[in-house]
Amino acid sequence: MRVLLLLMLSGGLVGHAQVGQTPAPSAACAPDRAFPDADLYCIELLPAVDIDRGSGTARLVQPSSPFGISVSPSGHTRYTVVFTLRDLPNPDSLGPYTTFVAWATPPQLRPVTKLGVVTDGTSRLGVVDYDRFLILITAERSAAATEPSGRMVLRGTSASVRMQPHDIGFLLGALIEQKDAPPGAEPHAGHDLHAPASPGGWTPPPMHAEVSMPPAFMTLRPDVSSYLPRAADDTPLARPRELVRLKDGEQLALVAGPVRRVLFGRTITMLGFNGQYPGPLIEVDEGSTIIVQFTNRTDFPTAVHWHGLRLDNRFDGAPHVTQDPVAPGASFEYRVFFRDAGIYWYHPHHREDVLQDLGLYGNLLVRSRDPGFFAPANREEILMLDDLLVADGHLVEYGLEAPTHALMGRFGNALLVNGEPQWQSRVRRGEIVRLFLTNVSSTRVFNLSFEGAARMKLVASDLGRYEREAWVDNVTIAPAERYIVDVRFPEAGEVSLVNRVRAIDHMMARFFEERHVLGVVTVSPERASPDHRTTFDVLRTNEAVTADIDRYRAQFTRPVDRELVVTLETTDLPFPLRPLLNLESVYRHPVEWAGTMPEMDWIVSGRNARWILRDGTTRRENMDIDWRFRLGEVVKIRLVNDRNALHAMQHPIHIHGQRFLVLSVNGVPNDNLVWKDTVLLPTGFVADVLLEISNPGKWMLHCHVAEHIEAGMRMVFEVEP
Repeated sequence: MRVLLLLMLSGGLVGHAQVGQTPAPSAACAPDRAFPDADLYCIELLPAVDIDRGSGTARLVQPSSPFGISVSPSGHTRYTVVFTLRDLPNPDSLGPYTTFVAWATPPQLRPVTKLGVVTDGTSRLGVVDYDRFLILITAERSAAATEPSGRMVLRGTSASVRMQPHDIGFLLGALIEQKDAPPGAEPHAGHDLHAPASPGGWTPPPMHAEVSMPPAFMTLRPDVSSYLPRAADDTPLARPRELVRLKDGEQLALVAGPVRRVLFGRTITMLGFNGQYPGPLIEVDEGSTIIVQFTNRTDFPTAVHWHGLRLDNRFDGAPHVTQDPVAPGASFEYRVFFRDAGIYWYHPHHREDVLQDLGLYGNLLVRSRDPGFFAPANREEILMLDDLLVADGHLVEYGLEAPTHALMGRFGNALLVNGEPQWQSRVRRGEIVRLFLTNVSSTRVFNLSFEGAARMKLVASDLGRYEREAWVDNVTIAPAERYIVDVRFPEAGEVSLVNRVRAIDHMMARFFEERHVLGVVTVSPERASPDHRTTFDVLRTNEAVTADIDRYRAQFTRPVDRELVVTLETTDLPFPLRPLLNLESVYRHPVEWAGTMPEMDWIVSGRNARWILRDGTTRRENMDIDWRFRLGEVVKIRLVNDRNALHAMQHPIHIHGQRFLVLSVNGVPNDNLVWKDTVLLPTGFVADVLLEISNPGKWMLHCHVAEHIEAGMRMVFEVEP
């Protein structure tokens, strides 16, 4: 019995038969490379007990969205349902019925959402936004039925229903505790625990308040040394960022070094550019070039990457690709060219899991020379969204030789806007505020909305404006993405900017809401002057953007040129992580919105996890991939997120020095295009992008989860003139 238990806990019998192996889809839900993972997003519909005919599937398809995933303001994933049904009996053969109706309902069977009438063949219905749900098809007396009351014909369950509560984590915790058993006691499972890198060298992250985990897990430690910057006597107190307005040809000295910050009632040492947190907001005109003299006063060699800019390759800031790393104490001169108007940012591009998270980031605001580029607004706010991992007011240390948090990325438990725990703004009633949003966190995807009287209009993203402005209820923004929204505040009072997501407790198999107030806008009774309501109420069509994209529309439906599969390899994972991951892998949510197992996420280092970009044709991986293009080419790339990875999760994929269009997600065409440099790729999703090759040189493509790029998830392609 003891041997059988240990075999189960080692990953042999728990969850799936083998590590990373997922339930095989039925023939009805056969995999298709152009569509999302069938195991997660295709439901096989089976006949009810007393029904001898009929079968089919219900594919969960993302509605077209301006973001990488369609979710509600509360964070619920939205799906339309594509039914493919075969051999249904005649409704009147089952009783006094005339039609078949499809429904969706959570396992509690309340509430019930009517999806619509179905017949043999294919029909597209929806929308469903339950965490866990059943699909039911019933025979009804009339198509006007408002709830199922007839005879059950077909039924199926979403993949999330497979999650079940378990107490295996506590059994594993008991095995861990055996390391302290008296001599002669039976050893724990044959695995060595990770000892602290040095006595007192680690501050374990706190457990999540909503999730129970065995205290024994807190004895585990990463297999790397801990690191935090040290303050000298002359380390300055960080200042809020300053606006630096530069003209074409002007210069800026940019110094990265330690700063002191007062956060959560304590003084802690972090990093900043020019003693500021965030770094200086650099404002320039479109078409300008500035000279930046960068000096590195951190403990790591690094470089500065000018994220999203189509600049001279020599100054892209990719260590070992476009330049040698800038050693501590050394300097490098960048010539930064701003080809496209919009909002961009700069950050380190070596050990960004440490340097960026400690505060080395800043925005670049590039003004268009077209005075009508945007509609009128009363004011602007430039917001950098971040999180920080703290325990009892102290920073949780970083890995010195390799990153910690190499599976999930480093989720923080303190959410920040412009480096502060809460953003405050004051506006007049009726004012239009243009928000420039940048996600600079290591791994967190934000789902932003306003609670109160406010209306949001989406106008632009990474490299410019959308073809058409659009009303939105929320903004979903992945690491490194930028979005620009115009917001009108019509009533006096307080309006909260919130991040609302659906977190998962895998131990208890439940979803729960996480809600964080990121800031508060106080709206005074005085009326806006001038009042821009008339122009705000108009959704503009940007004909120049459409004309720019029109040159490539003939390429949208052509075959895919290249394919990249995103997956993971692990070695020597600390016990008991592998059996827990095997158990969890029975279901993976499209996006992990929150770090609900911070202790388990923390202990995996870049020595244990290798994140992979794999060429779908040559099978080459990461830096061994050899892609070469010529200037002026247009390349269609398919990005596939492998659900079968041991810890499959979302990835924000960033391409340096070029721009691309997201043509489709999971086979659904994008009906409102914008030029991008970063795209969110949720678990099991497939995205087709059209890459415009407009800039010669060697360029990186990588995941923008900081710990993932440091754990290998990067490649280089070359563009020849």
